[in-house]
Amino acid sequence: METVYIETTIPSYLTAHRSHQEPMASHQRITREWWDQERMRFRLYSSIAVRAEISKGDTAAAARRLKMMADIPELEITAEVQPLADSIVQILQLPPKAKMDATHVAFAIVHRMDYLLTWNCTHMANASLQKTLFEYCTYHHLHMPVICTPELLTHPQS
Repeated sequence: METVYIETTIPSYLTAHRSHQEPMASHQRITREWWDQERMRFRLYSSIAVRAEISKGDTAAAARRLKMMADIPELEITAEVQPLADSIVQILQLPPKAKMDATHVAFAIVHRMDYLLTWNCTHMANASLQKTLFEYCTYHHLHMPVICTPELLTHPQS
């Protein structure tokens, strides 16, 4: 069974009050559909980095996010995760505020996840950045997960 690293935006979209504004409304709907119809095809994982992010903000909203992720196992923090995250920040020229995004990618790489599921299309599910990351991972003989949105990680319909 293939593996999926669930990044912070997924529980956030799943538990947020329904938006009436596009594209947020569509993203929330697609995320709920993926969660209800697709996730059983995968082994889901998360990390302490996700738990830290979803614990922030409004107390009630944080509680909903944490409850949603309660049964998702956390990947182990290894000695490779933080140095790799630091390298990702440098090679992708990410701003300091995106350091946690690089940490999610590092978890997925180190733990050889098949997919990293996110709605962060600025610093993760971004084709230009993924090309650079793919080249880096290839050069360093590292595993490269497919980084995508729930919309793209669906079983093809016949």
